[in-house]
Amino acid sequence: MRKILVIHGPNLQLLGERQPQVYGRQDLAAVNRLLRATARRRGVGVTIVQSNHEGEIVELIGRAKRAYQALVINPAAYTHTSVAIRDAIEASGIPAVEVHLSNIYAREPFRRHSLIAPVCRGQVSGFGVTSYRLGLEAAVELALSEAKPSRRARREG
Repeated sequence: MRKILVIHGPNLQLLGERQPQVYGRQDLAAVNRLLRATARRRGVGVTIVQSNHEGEIVELIGRAKRAYQALVINPAAYTHTSVAIRDAIEASGIPAVEVHLSNIYAREPFRRHSLIAPVCRGQVSGFGVTSYRLGLEAAVELALSEAKPSRRARREG
């Protein structure tokens, strides 16, 4: 079974309470229920972690290659500051999708630049909780396509 790692970054445990006009009214438990239901429907396993600590996130990503075929990450504030998370994603070699609840490009100027996006296959932002579902759907497709042998390999095999 293909497995996807989902990492929620700093302060996401405050969803539903912190700036609901920006991040929405659903809490993290609701987001996680949506992710688990989507994973079940798509026939993949999902592990969901939330951390406020950059080093812990880096370690999770570093270990991910051994157990997961794709990564969905909302780096939250680390989006704009963490070279360490960026480098961990790049070094892991697993396909990653960056997600954000808000449209980071419509916010304060410092939030409009992602250090993480260049090492991800794609980014979904601005759709609230739906950003997570869309990001997970994309990660599932990436995990499945990475698992398929190329046409040439199938012909030669």
